[in-house]
Amino acid sequence: MTTTTATTAPERPDTGTRTGRTGWRWPRRSPWARPWMLEGFTWLYLIWSIVPIGLAVLFSFNNGKSQSTWQGFSWRWYFSDPVNSVLHDPQLHAAVVTTLRLSIYTTAIAVPIGVAFALGINRWRGITGASFNFVMILSFVIPELIFGVAMFLSFTVLFKTVGLGTLAETLGLVTWNVSWPAIIVQARLVTLGRQYEEAAADLGATQMRTMRKVMLPLLAPAIFASAVLVFSSVIDDFVIVDLLNSNASNTPMSVYIYSQQHGGNGGPALNALGTIMLVMSFVIAIIGYIGYRWMTRGERGEGATALTTIAGA
Repeated sequence: MTTTTATTAPERPDTGTRTGRTGWRWPRRSPWARPWMLEGFTWLYLIWSIVPIGLAVLFSFNNGKSQSTWQGFSWRWYFSDPVNSVLHDPQLHAAVVTTLRLSIYTTAIAVPIGVAFALGINRWRGITGASFNFVMILSFVIPELIFGVAMFLSFTVLFKTVGLGTLAETLGLVTWNVSWPAIIVQARLVTLGRQYEEAAADLGATQMRTMRKVMLPLLAPAIFASAVLVFSSVIDDFVIVDLLNSNASNTPMSVYIYSQQHGGNGGPALNALGTIMLVMSFVIAIIGYIGYRWMTRGERGEGATALTTIAGA
């Protein structure tokens, strides 16, 4: 009897590419490899977002009125032109002044109210406190258009003595933005806890003295961050101020740019106005980032923490 011994071929290392009945398959890739596809989409998104803005900023320095042909660098549309520049055109100049005025008014009113709300809600226990805490996040749930229409009806039907204009715009913006300082300061209070207040009380400090000497310095970074956030959000707000402004004297930059561009009256002067609006937002964000980092220099944290706080996250 003859026995045959089956010999098997040595196994080949699995390179990730197999052929046979199943056909060709993609090679296996390491999960820790560089995500080229995701990086490509990220760069495409950045280019798609930044290039149009860069072109608008570039043509705001164009010496001519063309929006497509470069005719030389000039400050004409900012202050050199005696008629059409942002500095000399009454409507463009009024739009810048109105935007700054609304930002200052809203920040000066909304931040103290928001801080007071945060302190009250943090100490208010029970269903009522939880309900008011929920009310503070309504501005993140309600569409801004619905809120603006409600404010418009309030000042034209219920409170006719207020009417439309700067006062109505300020009240609407304060109501819309008061949630930012309330939420940011309340998050800071939760992080701090109650031990500092209790220690000050054990040392004999009154409640007002504890608030002035202990709590407000500890809350200063959050208050500063919320003020920066409110100021910058008012600069580019459109819906509320569009519904509540009454004439050209209280029309901010965002509404003026939209109305002129939508009406076919756009030009390099509007690009200059938009560039001023963009620079204002960037300057406020940089000031907020540097200020927050300086105020929290004794605490552990990275630059990403400052950015998320300034961004309201």
